Amino acid sequence: MNRKTMLQKFIGVWNTKTIIGVAIGAALFGVLMTYGSIKIFTNTSLTTAMIVPVIVGGMFGALPAAVAAGIGNLIADLIGGWGIWFDWAIGNACLGLFVGALSLYGVNIEEGIFKIKHMIIYSILCVIGCGVSFGLITPIFTYLWYGGELTITMLQSAVGSVSNCIVLLVAGIPVLKVLANRNSRGHNLTEE
Repeated sequence: MNRKTMLQKFIGVWNTKTIIGVAIGAALFGVLMTYGSIKIFTNTSLTTAMIVPVIVGGMFGALPAAVAAGIGNLIADLIGGWGIWFDWAIGNACLGLFVGALSLYGVNIEEGIFKIKHMIIYSILCVIGCGVSFGLITPIFTYLWYGGELTITMLQSAVGSVSNCIVLLVAGIPVLKVLANRNSRGHNLTEE
C-alpha cells in the first residue's frame, strides 16, 4: 500500500482530473457566491458557495480546495461587478485550506471513510478556519492593501465567519457523508 506523507496529502494529486475539478469548482463557487446567496450584512452574504471547497477538498485535497475557493472568489467579484477584492479571495483560499484538509486527519472520501470522529475534527477546523481566515487574514489584507476601515471590516468578517460556519457545518457534513457513503458501496463488493 502506498502511504502518502502529510505534505502529499495537503498538496493533493495534481492531474487532469484535479485541474478540471478545481476549474469547475472555481466557476461554481463564483456563480453561487454571486447568485446563490442571501445578503445579511453590508457586502456579506450567507452563501451556498461554501459547499464547493468542501467537495473539492474531499475529492482532491486541501490545496485544490484553496485554489478553487480563492479563484472562485475572484470570479464572483468579476461576475458581480463589485471590483476585485483580493483580501476576501485570500481569506476564502485560507478557509479552503482548513476545510479541505480532510485527508490529513484520516478522511478518505474515495474509500468511503468519514466517521463521527472525522465530523468532529472537521467541525472544529471549520470554526478555527473561519476565525483565522475572516477574523485575521482578511482584515489584515483589507487594511494593508485598501486602507479599509477596520471597524467595518471586522464586522463584515465576523458576520462572514458565522454565516460560513453555518453553511459549512449544516450542509458540509451531510454532503461529505453522502459522498463517503456513495463511494463505500463500491469498496464493499466481494467476488463469489
